[in-house]
Amino acid sequence: MNTIERTIDIAASPASVWATLVDFPAYPEWNPFVTAVDGDAVVGEQLSVRVEPPEGRAMTFSPTVTTAVPNEHLEWVGRLLVRGLFDGRHEFRLEPTAEDHTRFVHREHFSGLLVGLLLDEGDIGAGFEAMNEALKTRVEDRMERTGSGDRAVVA
Repeated sequence: MNTIERTIDIAASPASVWATLVDFPAYPEWNPFVTAVDGDAVVGEQLSVRVEPPEGRAMTFSPTVTTAVPNEHLEWVGRLLVRGLFDGRHEFRLEPTAEDHTRFVHREHFSGLLVGLLLDEGDIGAGFEAMNEALKTRVEDRMERTGSGDRAVVA
């Protein structure tokens, strides 16, 4: 199994970060990596997700939400054709830190027969970093504009 993980600290509460993370219709406005998500952050929901790695080929897939714990953890699982060829468990964890800030953990576990052939860890890692930075900027900018601290939860 291959795992790619990137983290970033965000000067906002987990609730503020969560609100932006699950606002899927707004992704095209700010997210350079996961450029579109159709569906809802509800366990059992099948999503349509479009990813555009910085140097890689864009793709759309249909994962299923397996975990959706508000302000804590969102996870979906997708696969190429059938289980065991190229499977991905994509997760976002929001960990509270000092001063009501959030450590955002962006991780994916890849498994299957074709992982060695299809996975470009550098490109995916760069995509995670780009998304993390964009999420941080969006959440912190919105809070700064409202001047209301963590009451600036984005709908």
